[in-house]
Amino acid sequence: MQASIQNEAGKAVVKLSGRFDFNTHREFRGAYEPLVADASVRSVVVDFSGVDYLDSSALGMLLMLRDKLGGANKDVALTGVRGNVKQVLDIANFGKLFQIS
Repeated sequence: MQASIQNEAGKAVVKLSGRFDFNTHREFRGAYEPLVADASVRSVVVDFSGVDYLDSSALGMLLMLRDKLGGANKDVALTGVRGNVKQVLDIANFGKLFQIS
């Protein structure tokens, strides 16, 4: 998985591409941790348009992201969700925890 960050006007977009699974947990955490401490960031959007696979460990990483950002009073949303990724998030009822588009 590749992770890139675009930050503008208090909204950070974490764009992911490739497989989002246990092997990518360090890279994912390394991408979002600086955003938690950054006072200029008020919301984070995780862009899944380039992700073709995620597993249960990726779901856990998203929950950790939500907890850390919530603790810093920051919003988090998921975008670009489609195909198998959408199916997994729907089965896990993540629509109740995240704003998903």
